[in-house]
Amino acid sequence: MVAPPRRIGVVGLGTMGAAIAQVCIQAGLDVVGLEANEQLAQRGEGIVRKNLGRLVERDKLSAAARDEALGRLRVTTEYQRLADRDLVVEAIVELPDVKRQVFQKLGEVCDSEVVLSSNTSSLPVVEMAAAARHPERVVGTHFFNPPQQLKLVEIVAPLTAATEAVERAVAFVTAVGHVPIRVKDTPGFVVNRLFVPMALDAMRLYESGVASAEDIDRGCQLGLGHSMGPLATSDLIGLDTMMHVADSFYEEYGEARFKPPTVLKRLVAAGHLGRKTGRGFYTYQAKP
Repeated sequence: MVAPPRRIGVVGLGTMGAAIAQVCIQAGLDVVGLEANEQLAQRGEGIVRKNLGRLVERDKLSAAARDEALGRLRVTTEYQRLADRDLVVEAIVELPDVKRQVFQKLGEVCDSEVVLSSNTSSLPVVEMAAAARHPERVVGTHFFNPPQQLKLVEIVAPLTAATEAVERAVAFVTAVGHVPIRVKDTPGFVVNRLFVPMALDAMRLYESGVASAEDIDRGCQLGLGHSMGPLATSDLIGLDTMMHVADSFYEEYGEARFKPPTVLKRLVAAGHLGRKTGRGFYTYQAKP
């Protein structure tokens, strides 16, 4: 069996990156989180600290365990600090050019033994691999939001990936208490290939006045057994992310069902991105 990586890097400490870092440090792994500037790095560390604090308040984690976990997290703005990592997860915005730049930089500082992975939910991993110095070490590790609760991770194997890199990614996911499924490097992989068209159809039903957001979601919850409806889930994922995913699907497949609905484009243009901004298809109260 392949030994799981113990030293992890996380590039991007936004909603997903901070959560992935949290999952890792709670599992006993050593984590270095990288951000573009010091302000964002401190913000990301603050997200992790706040999330762990809430667990303590709810008696789901002891204060000692929180402090021990936080002791395994360091943040930086320097790529060189990732050079000693066993595996690095990229968790930045779903923009191909920006992701390729990240993998190019990672390829420059990490040696051939380091597995580089992307948390992309829709983009071809092979394009990121092509930008890295060792494309055979690049895979996808698609965590689901929020990773503290959703245990599934899609392990994406591009054509360029070495078997050992894939196996080390599987070992990493298992080590943090998650469940891996192996998928080919196709847009949307498995889960989003099924979910995104459904969510876009739900948005079209909403914008055409067929039903309210609440009733569309309630119908999916009670009629299909979903824990959340597609509109609430889209708000949770982030409507900007949903639009990036839809755009990438539409570019790849050219099918009208993948074209972002007008209501989605308008909400994103207005800065109403879902839970993270307090407003999307629903309005949310800021957490204390």
